[in-house]
Amino acid sequence: MSKFNIGITVPVVDVGGDAETLRRFAKAAEDIGYHHLAATDHVIGVNAASRPDWDIARNTSDDFFHDPFVLFAFLAGCTTRIGFATQIMILPQRQTVLAAKQAASLDVISSSRFRFGIGIGWNEIEFEALNENFT
Repeated sequence: MSKFNIGITVPVVDVGGDAETLRRFAKAAEDIGYHHLAATDHVIGVNAASRPDWDIARNTSDDFFHDPFVLFAFLAGCTTRIGFATQIMILPQRQTVLAAKQAASLDVISSSRFRFGIGIGWNEIEFEALNENFT
């Protein structure tokens, strides 16, 4: 057993959302010995066509992001040891109690393999699209 807990990000932007590809990636990461899989969070992407000043090197609505709870619940059923961690879920974009219940449910379903990282977000446009106050 390694003294370091090294994880790997699920590359959904690069590989898309195909379930079989994601399952194979998770199994390979587990077989290689990674400690955990990490996933990024965006509820909605920026429509770069309507935002000419948007840096297209950043994520847009064309990029694919699974909901981390759904993604990890699926991958928990495909794996046995590897853990799961959110790379900061943007909590103000969700109902707090519902997100807490979803996190707790995922932790139970995955046999305590889930770590929940939360943050407040940086992208004002996402908050506007969700009719939330960024400030």
